[in-house]
Amino acid sequence: MNSLDPLFAPRSIALIGASPRTDSPGGILLHNLSGFRGDIYPVTPAHREIRGLTCYPEPAALPENVDLAVILRPAAEVPAVVAGLRNRCRYAIVVSAGFAETGRGALQEELARAGHEAGIRLLGPNCLGVFNPARQLDTFFLPADRMRRPRRGNVAVVSQSGAVLVSLLEGLAKIGSGVSRAVNYGNAVDLDAPELYDYLAEDSGTDVVLAYLESVGDGRRFIAAARRLAGRKPLLLLKAGKERSGQSAAFSHTGRLAGRYEVFSSILQQNGLREVGEFEELLDGARALSLQRQVSGARVCIITNAGGAGVLAVDACMRGGLETPPLPRDVLEGLRQSFPPFYAVGNPLDLTGQVRDADYGKALAALRDHYDAFLVIALTGVAGVTLGLADILVKFRAGISKPLVAHVAQGRLAGKLEKLLVKSGIPAFPTPERAARGIRLLLGGGG
Repeated sequence: MNSLDPLFAPRSIALIGASPRTDSPGGILLHNLSGFRGDIYPVTPAHREIRGLTCYPEPAALPENVDLAVILRPAAEVPAVVAGLRNRCRYAIVVSAGFAETGRGALQEELARAGHEAGIRLLGPNCLGVFNPARQLDTFFLPADRMRRPRRGNVAVVSQSGAVLVSLLEGLAKIGSGVSRAVNYGNAVDLDAPELYDYLAEDSGTDVVLAYLESVGDGRRFIAAARRLAGRKPLLLLKAGKERSGQSAAFSHTGRLAGRYEVFSSILQQNGLREVGEFEELLDGARALSLQRQVSGARVCIITNAGGAGVLAVDACMRGGLETPPLPRDVLEGLRQSFPPFYAVGNPLDLTGQVRDADYGKALAALRDHYDAFLVIALTGVAGVTLGLADILVKFRAGISKPLVAHVAQGRLAGKLEKLLVKSGIPAFPTPERAARGIRLLLGGGG
């Protein structure tokens, strides 16, 4: 059993601060746990029963060997609550805010001591906790009708910020990517990013990890854990607090100094760790890496029926350190003979608005052995592009071990075609530039 399984896959949960009110955090969280596959122990002195569950008046009254406690009490009470959990649970999520992020560093230190003395590992404080759809574990105090949760999948999300975690999960749900684990660790009084990375490196259900952070506690430990994780599966890191004002904001958010970004970024590069530049790139990384495996290479072939989009894709590839070499001469001459004279046979290969689905297949078959990855652009407003293009691309992809991504441009068929591609393991992106970025990530960053 992985050491953090009681946190991410508990068999029992104590909810301290449970409430029958549907508009309170304790009531919302209890509702979100209604599908949880395990025992739930509400803790509150105000009620004997909530939702058919027997309530416990205080933490000390709980049964022994509860895997996880979720604490929703005022900050000043939390150290005593943790002390009362001695011999009752192994892990506790402190959702409560009002610690170092508000200048109450002494209270946070008291909380850390309480956890250490009770032998309880703490996540938080000032956090949302964990989400594991496979176990129907959801410790977020956000109503389901206000926050869309992703389905079960192979992408893990680790975020220091709760708000960023929510936005990432909403974004993943929107693009159809599923989640294996998600965690917000907040002020990190105990459990921090390195230990979470170590867990995910061993997690068989996770293939890709997206990470957002504002500050780092033990820098050496962080880099060592990130390297171990990145050595087993793709890790995409987004660091906030790049400018001085952002560093100040990061401190006010979690109460931890962010440090100089330039030094941090340089260390990441020296250790071969992948830093993304913006929020959108995390989502694009999930879109690509959750469906296809990374390979080495840099040579990209672009096949399009929209010349301008092809040029934009070339520019984006070049900016990302990728190459778009000319077509081999013998292949070029063969395609010129088989295609109409107004097709622009090159790289990008522009099949123009006169394209037919089969033309994409013909071009891909001729070029499959000459490039490391393929970017297909389909403007769906022309008559010759149909939903049958999905079958052609899926069959081609099944016969190669190279990345294939698509940019499906606007048109009445665009949404349906995109869904068919994604369902079959081909990432589809809304712009040529983002499709090129997907290729770059699948090629290990390019270069």
